[in-house]
Amino acid sequence: MQLTKGFEQAACIMVLLTTQRRDIPLSSRVIHQRIKGSHTYLHKIMRKLVVADLITSTAGLRGGFQLAHAPSEITLLDVVHATAGKVKTYPGFGFIEQVFQEFQPYSQDGVLLMEQAFADADRQWENSLAQVTLEQLLCDIFQVKQITPIDWNQVEPVKEKSFIENLKTNLHNESKSE
Repeated sequence: MQLTKGFEQAACIMVLLTTQRRDIPLSSRVIHQRIKGSHTYLHKIMRKLVVADLITSTAGLRGGFQLAHAPSEITLLDVVHATAGKVKTYPGFGFIEQVFQEFQPYSQDGVLLMEQAFADADRQWENSLAQVTLEQLLCDIFQVKQITPIDWNQVEPVKEKSFIENLKTNLHNESKSE
């Protein structure tokens, strides 16, 4: 199984919202500017995240998107399920039974064993992703104990480079003081 670019874009949206101040919605304009994807496609991704109850949407002049839950409660598996659905890596198209039809019941047993092996692998993969929260992922990336939220709506493209450098410096200084 290979996740699509939609998953990666959804993960970026979730990271933006995790680092966004919780009291201020992040505008769809800013999300689009940062991800640079098609408005329609990004809207579909954000709609999936809303339907999955990972983010909320607020209409209006000061509207935008916010996390629906604390970053410590949202896992990578939640984002996978929202964008790609339930994981099933072995589709079982019926070729084994077709190719080995004269070997019943062995071919049927083979199908069942194959399905079970992949179902077990899917569960292990899901269990692993369910252990990784957005909060922990970002804390590990930045090597800090907690993420200091910012307002991405206030980051102007002209000042973005200095903003990013300041953010990196602040995160680095915070990790030294711990």
